[in-house]
Amino acid sequence: MQPFELPDFYVPYPARLNPHLEGTRKHSKTWARDMGMLDETRDPGTPDIWDEAELDAHDYPLLCAYTHPDCDGPELDLITDWYVWVFYFDDHFLEVFKKPQDHEGARSYLDRLPLFMSLEPPEATNAVERGLADLWARTVPSKSGAWRERFAVSTDNLLRESLWELRNISAGRVPNPVEYIEMRRKVGGAPWSADLVEHAAGVEIPERVVRTRPLRVLKDTFSDGVHLRNDIFSYQRETEREGEINNCVLVMERFLDVAPQVAADTVNDLLTSRLRQFENTALTELPQLFEDAALDPSERAAVAAYVKGLQDWQSGGHDWHMSSSRYMNGKKSIGMSAARLPALAKSARLSTPHIPFQKVGPTPLPDFDIPYTARVNPHRARAGRNCIAWAAEMGMFSPHPRLPVPVWTPEKLAGCALEICAASLSPDASADALDLATQWLAVGTYGDDYFPAVYNRDRDMAGAKLFNARVPGLLPLDLGETPPPENAFERGLADLWRRTAAPMDDGGRREFRAAVEHMVESWVWELNNHLQGRVPDPVDYVEMRRHTFGSEMTMALSRIERSAEIPAEVFRTRTLREIDVSAMDVGCLMNDVFSYQKEIEYEGELNNGLLAVQHFFDCGRDDALSIVNDLITSRRRQFEHLVANDLPLVHTEFALDSRARTALDAYVAEIRDWLAGILKWHRETDRYDERPTRPRDLRPTGLGTSAARLFLTHTAR
Repeated sequence: MQPFELPDFYVPYPARLNPHLEGTRKHSKTWARDMGMLDETRDPGTPDIWDEAELDAHDYPLLCAYTHPDCDGPELDLITDWYVWVFYFDDHFLEVFKKPQDHEGARSYLDRLPLFMSLEPPEATNAVERGLADLWARTVPSKSGAWRERFAVSTDNLLRESLWELRNISAGRVPNPVEYIEMRRKVGGAPWSADLVEHAAGVEIPERVVRTRPLRVLKDTFSDGVHLRNDIFSYQRETEREGEINNCVLVMERFLDVAPQVAADTVNDLLTSRLRQFENTALTELPQLFEDAALDPSERAAVAAYVKGLQDWQSGGHDWHMSSSRYMNGKKSIGMSAARLPALAKSARLSTPHIPFQKVGPTPLPDFDIPYTARVNPHRARAGRNCIAWAAEMGMFSPHPRLPVPVWTPEKLAGCALEICAASLSPDASADALDLATQWLAVGTYGDDYFPAVYNRDRDMAGAKLFNARVPGLLPLDLGETPPPENAFERGLADLWRRTAAPMDDGGRREFRAAVEHMVESWVWELNNHLQGRVPDPVDYVEMRRHTFGSEMTMALSRIERSAEIPAEVFRTRTLREIDVSAMDVGCLMNDVFSYQKEIEYEGELNNGLLAVQHFFDCGRDDALSIVNDLITSRRRQFEHLVANDLPLVHTEFALDSRARTALDAYVAEIRDWLAGILKWHRETDRYDERPTRPRDLRPTGLGTSAARLFLTHTAR
């Protein structure tokens, strides 16, 4: 029996079938046999993975004919061979390494595979290596170096991150939802599929826009849609036959403590939300990007063909899941046109606009799971006084032509008590360093208030973009001249940059500047949501909140501070990245809880994690609060799990000496100080008092935390 009934899926585009299907079926079977993937040709010592009947039943040519309906026969053959290879890799890895939980063997096996992403590979020893070498030689000659690099990274991710799945299975550990979504993008392979969409369509995304938010979101939402759909269909196979625990239905089942049917419906709602995010990005952000990047007609056509290819993949992938023997699909489609109607109606709920300024009352604060003791820097009082004097010098209390009243007054800044935050984030800093740290908090928080007070109120997207575009000029890498500041935020930013970046090398300055740019750019994203009256998709919200909160800068500057002791490649590992973002999410979501009444009732805010959860689950505040607090708890515990279990593996992998290990321990301790300090500040500041303290057109939002810690040590030398 099926563990649940398949939900009504949101599939807004009809699937189409490539006319070259039958020829590809013949080709792919021959290719799999030649590579040694079938019983009669498998390499000595290789377990029984597939026989011909099983390969026929899975019908990977049908998958590719559905997902790439317009390419010619040779291209369909090539794309199908790639999918035969990746599914064989998945099943081979399961039998050889996952089931026996062979960590060392898995690592050695995966370390060899990148050698076959080359036009001069070594001698292959198994079907996975043989297939990869053959496919690489047939695929990359027609593409640019930039595309090859992106495709190599995507391929390596889907191979190497299988170790993450294996470690979870060995530990019996079901990941939390945020961790799962982000890691599934790598191990699940859909970003790799998106790269192949470019190949199949015969286009390339212009390199100058590949890493922009719209293209990044299109790829991420496509990936999430592919993976979440697959998790629903594969739940029974993975949990009952394979002992798999890396499945989003199981993740939701455990996290929400609900039955499989409820969990599957929740995952389907998330799938719908991600597809709606894809549509919103394509329709509202791409046109702006085309103009901002001045793409020529051929470049715009290439992006459009890519978007169409991703849409084809979603619809075709759904129809294949409904027919492949690989998956649970007992509830057959009643015809796609009819089946789409219930899902389309249900998806409309996720687009229902939020009514601002609703009375919500005081927020009952939960018992946050932050077991760290906050310490206080003895120079706190001095830092508070000097911060007010510095803010006055920068003009933060002065009138602005577009505002009826100043954004801040000295009393308001004093009530924010930013020195409490800085003093708890870095309890051992010198007096001068604490001054600088507090002033960074001030400029970030002022900007977080100033930006919406001017641009949200006037619905001025053009002005907001200009404001964002001026930021790099205020942060010159050579510490040279800057343009005359146009407001107090620019004046403060230019002043702090010069005082902070001087001791950094070029790499440190670039990393720091990028983090500042991401923070300001994220305010434009918030404005875009306001212009649309749109409560953000929960996944998009969490990922963007790390920027709006300023926490990315905190981590970036701490990494820069430790750069002399810890190799840069250590900070690029999955482990260190996950340590950073899990802690960021704890701070961001705590802020959303403290600020909820102030933002929702008095300021008409749409960008709040508690509200995003309410909107997604269609539940009340208290139910949403429970979910958010559980997420805070799970992310905080994930942070400690990574420190205890994965960080020692990094020590070994990079053969770190005692100096580097001590520095990593200090880095982790600073993050614990950060978490304890964030909670202490929220409890003591009056910034989030649950009463109206400003006109509604002066909307202050979250902490806007800048990089308190590093300024503490970096600039007091």
